[in-house]
Amino acid sequence: MVKVRQDAWSHEDDLLLAETVLRHIREGSTQLNAFEEVGDKLNRTSAACGFRWNAEVRKKYEQAVDIAKRQRKEKKRALAKQQKSSQTLAPALVSNIVEETNETGSDQQLLPVVQAENAENETSIQLDLVIDYLTSLKQGVHASQQSQLDIQTLTEENEYLKEENQRLEKKVAETQEQLQTIQEDYQVLIQIMDRARKMVVFEDQENLSASAFKMDKNGNLEHLAR
Repeated sequence: MVKVRQDAWSHEDDLLLAETVLRHIREGSTQLNAFEEVGDKLNRTSAACGFRWNAEVRKKYEQAVDIAKRQRKEKKRALAKQQKSSQTLAPALVSNIVEETNETGSDQQLLPVVQAENAENETSIQLDLVIDYLTSLKQGVHASQQSQLDIQTLTEENEYLKEENQRLEKKVAETQEQLQTIQEDYQVLIQIMDRARKMVVFEDQENLSASAFKMDKNGNLEHLAR
């Protein structure tokens, strides 16, 4: 099912996103896994969750992120210390068992069992180291994927802003062209009105000059046609 949800993020959505990301950081996981988990819960894409985290939510939880990272480091140190303790415990256990068997006189019978247990413990320790290495390698891959996802998101946003800028520049150019056309039409209209005004004034002057009057014997003005 394609995720096409485009409604606004609510406060509860942001809170779920923050809690999930912080939990994944504490557990040694990646933010990409957190984005995918939140995306499944909110029916959004992991890219949308990542963009929301980097653009809006992260700056509100900077201190919590630092604390989660410290907790992750402490957990790794405790695990490494436990593994080191297991590595030193196995030889000491073998030595104690050998000494006890020597005292009882049955060392030849118990020694193969002890060696088998030691080999099993070493195999288990080595397997744990391999698992830890693969886990860290997987986290590195996820971190790289997250970086690529962030780059892709920023690239898409940059392309959108370029297209929007081009659209606005085109609209400005069209508006300027319309304004120039209006100004030209206005100038033509002013010229037409000026010519019409001059024609009216000229005709009035001609009418006045074409009229003549004379006074009759009673003192009245009489119009004389020309």
